Amino acid sequence: MKRLSDIRNKRILYIATKNSDYLRLVQEIRLLRENGNTVTVISSPSKSYPKRLLQVYGRLLRTSMKDYDMSFVGFAPQLVLPLFRRKLKKKPLAMDFFISMYDTLCFDRKKFRPESLAGRLLRRIDRKTLVAADLAICDTKAHGRYFCKEFGFPAEKMSVLYLEADSSIYYPRPMKEHSDFTVLYFGSVLPLQGVSVILKAIDLLKDEKGLRFVFVGPLGSDNIRTGENITEYINWLPQEELAEKIAGADLCLAGHFDGDIMKAKRTIAGKTYIYRAMEKPVVLGDNPANRELFSESDKGVYFCEMGSPEKLAELIKQIKEQRCV
Repeated sequence: MKRLSDIRNKRILYIATKNSDYLRLVQEIRLLRENGNTVTVISSPSKSYPKRLLQVYGRLLRTSMKDYDMSFVGFAPQLVLPLFRRKLKKKPLAMDFFISMYDTLCFDRKKFRPESLAGRLLRRIDRKTLVAADLAICDTKAHGRYFCKEFGFPAEKMSVLYLEADSSIYYPRPMKEHSDFTVLYFGSVLPLQGVSVILKAIDLLKDEKGLRFVFVGPLGSDNIRTGENITEYINWLPQEELAEKIAGADLCLAGHFDGDIMKAKRTIAGKTYIYRAMEKPVVLGDNPANRELFSESDKGVYFCEMGSPEKLAELIKQIKEQRCV
């Protein structure tokens, strides 16, 4: 069992602590079933993460591995393996090592210092979780290389499964006529996304005629920019309404744009898959992960130096001038 496609015609126990409609989980379960597997899913519809965990733990306690050929732990196996390692290791074990808690909390969000007691504990949990796997899935080759090097996991046991957009929501659709060149960004405003780079680029372009920015995300009133161009700020949108907003954009910003957080260089922003599914022109951070799937020869794909609002502003202006001729 060296890759996801090798799992065929097995009885699989799939465990998910994330909400059951989370796209990554839906993607994995669909792929497992497409390979002729019988998949039993242990998950919870609760909106409360602690309540979901308790419900998943309760079902796992009552489940016998005699009924399965293997188990697959989806998003955040670090929350499952410490309690159920002995049980799940009775059969071959696969997991989606989508995030490292050590990397995320110590280097991305900087909640703890890597050398602190909490940092060392997080690294230990990550390592012990990952090395228990007979097969691990990650989101990019760059991420896989990092996980293998940092936590001593064999590279031959690591497989890549790129994310995908929900094609029932995000698909190409006609653009309504509008006068201004519209640039859209949406996100949860996490540090690695490099929102500060986008805001500084908006500042640099504040007096650019015929340019309009749409920003969807919990930005906060202190960060709102004003200028000659029209800038629209929306705190949150349901996915169907977000798709309509994206459809009205001339250019979409994907990123990641932070130039200091290493994780930003190892991941492809989930919004990238959404923009491309809708066939929108997109600006990507110039990093190894993005270049695994995209290149300058791809229609509507533009790369920008990470961490540079000046380069981003210059690129947006160039694309606007090219497309408005």
